[in-house]
Amino acid sequence: MSPPSKLAISKLRRTFYKDTPNQRIALDSVNLTLQAGDFATVIGGNGAGKSTLLNAVAGEVFVDEGSIHVNGLDVTTLPTHERATWISRVFQDPRIGTASTLSIEENLAVADQRGKIRGLMPGLPRAKKEIYRQRLSSFGLGLESRMDVKVGLLSGGQRQSLSLLMAVLQVPQLLLLDEHTAALDPRTAEIVMEATANVIEQESLTTLMVTHNMHQAIKYGNRLIMMREGQIILDVAGKEKDALTLHDLVERFHLPHDPQSLAA
Repeated sequence: MSPPSKLAISKLRRTFYKDTPNQRIALDSVNLTLQAGDFATVIGGNGAGKSTLLNAVAGEVFVDEGSIHVNGLDVTTLPTHERATWISRVFQDPRIGTASTLSIEENLAVADQRGKIRGLMPGLPRAKKEIYRQRLSSFGLGLESRMDVKVGLLSGGQRQSLSLLMAVLQVPQLLLLDEHTAALDPRTAEIVMEATANVIEQESLTTLMVTHNMHQAIKYGNRLIMMREGQIILDVAGKEKDALTLHDLVERFHLPHDPQSLAA
């Protein structure tokens, strides 16, 4: 028997402001499956449903219909903190996901306890500090020499890199990236994105990344998903994705919505 998919979404529906003049269908019978090691980028215009999809998987938004399975486990009705055992998330805002008043190594120590029974520790073992130092050095931002610095003093890119490392210290079943480079300047965003790609490859992480950046969507990952009006209208992988150009994607982005021609 083959192992279960890392993420299996079936017939997901979510309507906001139901039965009011402001009713909006955010997810319209969405089906999506990610196998182990898939790195899928998700793009779409404002209101396309990509953020709602990510929030639904994370447990921030409960759905009206459908199911969400992570590694074969039905998490559809589980709250966010219970899903955190299997799902890690990096947010758009670098300030979310880290504690400003704790040092870099203290933040990492907290993240290292995800999914474990927590207890008081007299101090961080030297061997553990060295592991953190090595992992931080791979980002090339000099964080390994500032491990006792309070996180609130870091730049946005440094803090986002720390958030990424914290999210993968205990290797998750599923990594969610919520436009995690959008708040950074272009150069820093590229550094963080390269670090992200390296971590995903090294750990063979199954990843769902929402982005507004079409260059990122094309360059990274083995799958590209486009959403519009709460539906997936494009899902390409492998050689088909590799052959995509920015011009192709822009053209597809602006095509009239045709529910009869949805790509599975």
